[in-house]
Amino acid sequence: MRITVFGANGPTGRLLTAQALAAGHEVTAVTRQPHSFPLRHDRLDVVGADVLDPTAVDTAVDTAVAGRDAILSTLGVPAGKEPISTYSRGVGNVVAAMKRHGVRRLAVVSSTGVDPHPYSDGGFLFNRVLLPYVTRVLGRTLYDDMRRMEALVRASDLDWTIVRPNGLYHLPSPTDYTVVEGHADGRFTARTDLAASLLAMLDDVRYLRTTVSVVTTADNPTLLRWIRREAMAKG
Repeated sequence: MRITVFGANGPTGRLLTAQALAAGHEVTAVTRQPHSFPLRHDRLDVVGADVLDPTAVDTAVDTAVAGRDAILSTLGVPAGKEPISTYSRGVGNVVAAMKRHGVRRLAVVSSTGVDPHPYSDGGFLFNRVLLPYVTRVLGRTLYDDMRRMEALVRASDLDWTIVRPNGLYHLPSPTDYTVVEGHADGRFTARTDLAASLLAMLDDVRYLRTTVSVVTTADNPTLLRWIRREAMAKG
């Protein structure tokens, strides 16, 4: 399969690119900084483009979108108080390019934070303090833009899947992760599982035009460890 990954130079994008190559796919990795992309392979093309610039997306479209079998977006930015538009503008430009070139399969990474629910194992501190603070205060502008992204994806006539992970963290290899339509009762998602699920969905018609949650149930960090190593990390 011929796959393009937007946001390929992020933590999940790099894992996704590596897993796709290992599975035998031809991959085009799109990043604003192609010279810093660490992967090399004879089935890999690295394209420099700013996904927020529709002219740049269209300029690179011959190698990044045209003739592809699927487009995967792992675009991501840190939460902050300033307005965020990376998700909605970036994916909006990608959707427009896909329509121009007749590419139909799209999967985008969003977050469970766009539709927060209490978790059965979350406890008072997580459910009543941390979760509302992250989704309503710290990440408000980020999740607002993710909601805009999800709305424009759903409004398209593409064969889309919206993938919502929860608190992302590192594991060395994929686990027996869980995919659930809608909300899943799990607080953590390993990036390697998120990448693996994106690839698996490309061949699974069950997830067409569906929003799913991906959760990792093995080797989860403690909440304190996750905050120290992941939530406070930059980039």
